[in-house]
Parts: sequence; structure tokens; C-alpha cells
Amino acid sequence: MQKAATPMDQKKELWRMRLASALRTALACTIVGCTTLYGPPPVRRLLEYPAFSYVTTILIVSDATLGDTLRGCWNVFYAIFQVMTLSIFGLWVIGPARFTNSLAALAVAVSAFVVALPESSHLMCKRIAFGQLVIVYVGTIIHGAETGIVMHPIHVASSTALGALASVLAMLFPYPRLAYYKVRKACRLYVENTSQRLNYFTEAISASDNPTTLDFIFQTKSLSLAAAKILQSIKTDQKGMLWERPQVRFFKPHCINPVTNLQDMEISIRGMDTALTYFPLFPVGIMDEEFKHVLLDLRQQISLKLEQAKSSAPFNATTAPETMKNENLQTIFISLKDLSVSFFLYCMKLLLENSPISEDPDCTDGKTQKTDATEWRFGRIWRIVRPTKKNLIFAFKSSLSLGLAVFFGLTYNKENGFWSGLTIAISFVTGRQTTFTLANARAQGTAMGSVYGVLCSFIFQRFAYLRFLPLLPWIVFSCFLMHSRMYGQAGGISAVIGALLILGRDHYGPPSQFAIARITQAIIGLICFIIVETLFNPSRAATLAKSQLSQSLRALRDCIVISPGQEKVPASNTPPLREKHRHLKSCLGQLEKFIIEAESEPNFWFLPFHGACYRKILESLSRMADLLLIASHTTKNLSQISESFQVTVVDLQEYMNEDIELFKIKVGSTLKCLEEVTFIKSLSKLEKELQKKNFPCDIELGKYPNADVLRTFCGNEEVDSITSSFLQHSELLADRIYTDKNEEMLKGQMVFHYNCLAFCISSLMKEAIRIENEVKELVKWDNPSCHTNLYDIHCKISALYS
Repeated sequence: MQKAATPMDQKKELWRMRLASALRTALACTIVGCTTLYGPPPVRRLLEYPAFSYVTTILIVSDATLGDTLRGCWNVFYAIFQVMTLSIFGLWVIGPARFTNSLAALAVAVSAFVVALPESSHLMCKRIAFGQLVIVYVGTIIHGAETGIVMHPIHVASSTALGALASVLAMLFPYPRLAYYKVRKACRLYVENTSQRLNYFTEAISASDNPTTLDFIFQTKSLSLAAAKILQSIKTDQKGMLWERPQVRFFKPHCINPVTNLQDMEISIRGMDTALTYFPLFPVGIMDEEFKHVLLDLRQQISLKLEQAKSSAPFNATTAPETMKNENLQTIFISLKDLSVSFFLYCMKLLLENSPISEDPDCTDGKTQKTDATEWRFGRIWRIVRPTKKNLIFAFKSSLSLGLAVFFGLTYNKENGFWSGLTIAISFVTGRQTTFTLANARAQGTAMGSVYGVLCSFIFQRFAYLRFLPLLPWIVFSCFLMHSRMYGQAGGISAVIGALLILGRDHYGPPSQFAIARITQAIIGLICFIIVETLFNPSRAATLAKSQLSQSLRALRDCIVISPGQEKVPASNTPPLREKHRHLKSCLGQLEKFIIEAESEPNFWFLPFHGACYRKILESLSRMADLLLIASHTTKNLSQISESFQVTVVDLQEYMNEDIELFKIKVGSTLKCLEEVTFIKSLSKLEKELQKKNFPCDIELGKYPNADVLRTFCGNEEVDSITSSFLQHSELLADRIYTDKNEEMLKGQMVFHYNCLAFCISSLMKEAIRIENEVKELVKWDNPSCHTNLYDIHCKISALYS
């Protein structure tokens, strides 16, 4: 067995990957620089806008694979076709001599709206097209009547194409950086990460004292964060695999998604983490030699399977499962009374068998593909051209921002009017973004890059032909800057472009004067960007996070559909349940985005955002989502096992219905209460609304009318009651199953699964209590002068909206 990679090895590997990406970026910029500075005169005359060649190169090649670069190159040529068509038509209709600042801004705005409207075009294509439109129409203002109706757009298109071709050449040297191999390597890293976490978890649960257990659990925290980043990189890189055509033949024709099995592994591992979260204090009296032997045997089998998976990733993350042949398991399953230990073993069993806990909706069978192919002939063209509400908003936002930036940029300084529009043209996104944070990062990056360019121009003023050399270390530094928390991709790209525009082109005038003019123009563009973004997205991220929390609680409540007869639901009713889980996952992802945005945005005159509390709630919601998936999978297995004991099927259904319905009532009512409490804006406004409607309040009872719909939240006594009920029913099931020796293992499996379901239910209730406590803290944070009692608040809400 190979030695697992240490954190130091992982850091070195990450450093090498980023350095390789930076060197490829530097190579691509070198190709552009050598072509535009030292190429043949006819070629240099054709490439009149080398600045945009650099911009195109940076946008395409930064941290990309060959597949990403090919896709980016295709988007560039599609953008060139769009811009050539629109700009030639616009110049021919209006005439270059009649262009004014207002007319140029209007032409940019209208053309940008047309480019941004189709939903099918990639965001990269739209960004490149925006930049070309700014150059075409601002260049028309600068050159006036001398502007060629056809040649001017051709010069812009040639400069853009050079950047795309340089990106492809850089990605091929010294060998292609294939997304296929990057995903394969990431899958192996994830499997190694999973193996390390498995070892730490098993050591933690078999440790003899609390400090040792906590130490092993603490070591898994950083590994869990690394695993999440690896999964995200795989999801991102697999899009580039579609463009590496020779590799497609190795995939299954119906599904090219290596993340499916890895997500099942991650759910099992997170389940083990949840089991240790509720692990009792030592000594627990169950860590005997027999249990440790079973635990080590399971770990050995899983480790062997993970080693085999490393050679087959990313196509089959795990090989065919082996059956557990340990004879001691039959007694372990029945004798275990601690639910957290039972659930820990159950998650190990899921990991060993590679159970399909989550279903991937992206993987479809051949029939669906055939239906999609037929639908493509009739409906896909309409889906491509029809505008959606989201695209309409994006088109208006892009159009208005670019129009204002071009107008004010030309009004301030016609000769450098490009940069106000170009600064924001390459940075649009279709959804929300951290407006002030990104604008600040772009401004700082532009200033740093410009100052660096001015200093290098001063140092190399006697050796002008060598001024391109100091760009190479700056490009490498900026590529590392893109991965920093402070500057991110926006600041890193702005920093490298700021230096490239000064050191990588000719005939720009005095460097210091050009740098000041460009920084000023960039600030003009960013001000227009902030104003338009604020107009289109006036709600603060903190407000949206609170609203999204309420939606996430509702989505979680909709997913509580655990049923012992779930496996008997017709196939036609299965997709809605899977759709509910997918909707919940989408809500939690959106909540996380809002939390990150709210933490980075300025507070102004508002209360500070309570990010720590929101993150605890998000952690509990994510854990509940995993537990619901595992619980649904467990009920399905229970029903399948019970078919072997016909005499106990009725009893099992009765017991499960009794326990699960009680859980649904308690947790469902708690989540509904919390959803309504988090939905209100403030307690003071709630009080004012009650006073306006003059609701009578029973002073003796201290409640409003119609407020008894959902009286109680989950409490520890309810958790203990339901857990005790599960354990009692588990013992009754074991007593009523009469088997011989050959079927003793099946009996143990049934009791074992029932205990694991009990752990899922009790843990879900405990997480609901945690969310309740955090929501109470949030309400107190937002209303520091008000008395905080969730039951009283819910009574008032029920009275007001009843």
C-alpha cells in the first residue's frame, strides 16, 4: 500500500500546479508580446490593439486546461462573428464621421444588449464581445471619418484572435494540460483524502480517552475542507473534458460525470463525522477486543477498495463491493446499544459497498437521450433564442453600465476613453456579485499593476527593447494573486493587465501620464458599475441571506418525507422526491454564497452581519440534508430485509410509522416556526402591525388568539422519548424474529438498520434544536432591545396572519 500524501506534499503539489499555470500564462503573453512588438510590419499593422490581445489571453488561459482553452477559443471566435456583424452594420448605417460621444455610448449600449440577451452564449463570449464593442465604437470616435467601416472591426478582431491562438499554443507547450488527466489526478487526491479521514475516524472512535479522540477529529477538519475544494475543482474541470474529443471514447456514452460516486463517498464520510459528533463521553463500555477487531477489519477492506479505486478514477471511483465475511458481525449488530457507534459502522458499510445514496440527475439513460435528441429538433432552437427574465436583467444591466462608462470616459478624456468601458466589460457575471469588494479589488489591482509598469519603464528607459522582460515575474506573481483571499481573480487579472498595458505595447506616450489617465478611467468605469449594480440589486446580501435561510428551512421541511413504504412508491412519483433534495441542495448553496458576500461587503450604517451564527446554521442544515438521504436509504434497506421475515413485516411497518410520524410532527413544526420567525423583518414592525389590527391578548394566559397551531419546539425530552421508543421497538423486533443459525446474520442486519434509523431521527431532532438556538441568537442580534422568545414571536405571527 502506498503511503498517503501528507499535508506538506499536498501544499507542494498545489504550489507546482499554480506555478505551472502562471508559467503558461507568461508564455501566452510572451507570444502576444513578441508578435505585436517584433513581428513583421504587415502583421503589426493588422494588430492595432495589442492591449486587447493581452486581455483575451489572460481571460482564457488563466488556470485553464486544454479543454477550457479550446472552449474559450470557440467563444472568442463566436464573439468576433457577433461583433463584426453588429459593428459593420452600425458603422455603415450611421457613418463614422457622424459619431459623437452620446451616439457612441448609445451604440455600445444597444449592441451590448443584443449580445447579452441570448441565454445559450457563454459568459466568456459575452465578455469578449463587450470589450470588442467598446474598442470599435470608442476607436471610431478617436479616428473620426478616417475609420474604415470594415477594416476597423477587422483590426479589432485580429487582435482578439491573436490572444486566443496564443492561449492555445501556450497550453500545448511543453505538453498539453488535459482536463482528463487533471480530473483523474484530482479523483486520486480525493480518494487519498478519504483514506486519511477514514483512518483518523477509526482511530478516534477506538481511542481510550477523550483528548485522543478530539485530536483525531480535529485533524479531519482541514482534510474535509480540502475534500470540498477537490470536489469543486472536479466539477469545474470536467466541463473542459467535453472539448478534448479523443478522451470521450473512454467514458460511458450516457454519463460523463466522475463526481457521482465521489459524492456518495463524501456523504458516507460525513455520516461518520456526524456519528463522532454525538459520540458519548468515555468510558462507554463497548470498546472490547471483538468490536475493535471488526472495526479494523472493515477499515482494511475499505482501504484496499480505495487503493483499487485510485487506479480506476475518475471513471469508477470504487470497484465492485465485497461482502463482509466477518462472523462476529452478527453478534455485533445485535449487541450494540450505542446508536452513534451503530451509525458509524453503518456508514463504513455504505462506504465499503459504494451504496448509491445520492442519485445524479445529470446521468440519463439511452431512452432519455433519444428523447432529448428528438426534442432538440423542435424545441431547442426556441430555448436558445428566447429571452428569460434573468437574461433580460443581465442584458439591461450590462447595456446601461457600458453605455454610461463609455459616455463619461469619452467626456473626461477622448484619447483614453477605452479603459472606462474595458475595465468593466471583462468582469460581468450573470448573477449577483460582491459589488464593492470586487470593485475595490479591481481598483487596487489596476493601481498596483500600473505603478509596477511605470517603475519598470523608468528602470529600462535606456533599454526599451528589454522592457518586456520584467513582465514575466509580474505575470507569475499576479497568477498567485488570483488565488488569494484579499484580491481574488478580479484583483489578480487587473494587476497583470495594468502592467501589460504599459510594458507590452508601443506608442502610448509617457508611462506615468498614461498610468494616471488609465487609473482615472478605470475608476470612472467602476463607479458606473457600482451605481448600476446597486440600482438592479438594491437588497443587501445580509437581507438576502436571511430570506434565503427561511427558504432553506422550507425546502428542508419539504424533504422530511421518510416513509417505511418508500420503496413501494411508483416510479412516476420518485422524481419529485429527488427534485426536492436537489432543490434543498441548491438553496443551501445559495445561502452559502450570500453568507460569503455579506461577510465581505461593508456594513455602512447597518448592524454587522452575524456570519458565525449563519455558518453554524448552514452546517446544521447541511448535516440534516445528509441525514435525510441516509435515512431514506436505510428505510429502503429495512423494507427489503423485512421481506425475508413475513411474520414481522406488519410489526415493522407499525413501529416505523409510529416513530417516524412523531418525528415528522415535532421537527416539521419546529422548522415551520423557525421559517416564519426568520421571515419577518423586525420585531418592532411586527408589534406595530399587531397594534394596528388591535388583536386582543389574553393577559392571564399571555397569548394571542389562534396561536395554538404549533405550540412546541423540539426539546431534549422529545429526543430522548423518540430514541427510547426506537430502542424498545428494536428489542421487540429482535424478540419476535425466530431464525435458525444460518439466518442470524439477517436478523442482526435488521436490528442494526433499525438502530441506525433511530440515530438518524434523533440526530435530525438535535440538529433542529441547534438551529433553533442559533435562530434565537440571530433574532436577538437583529433586535437587541426586544425580549426574545421564539414561542411568543410565533404566537404573534400566527395571530397576525391567521
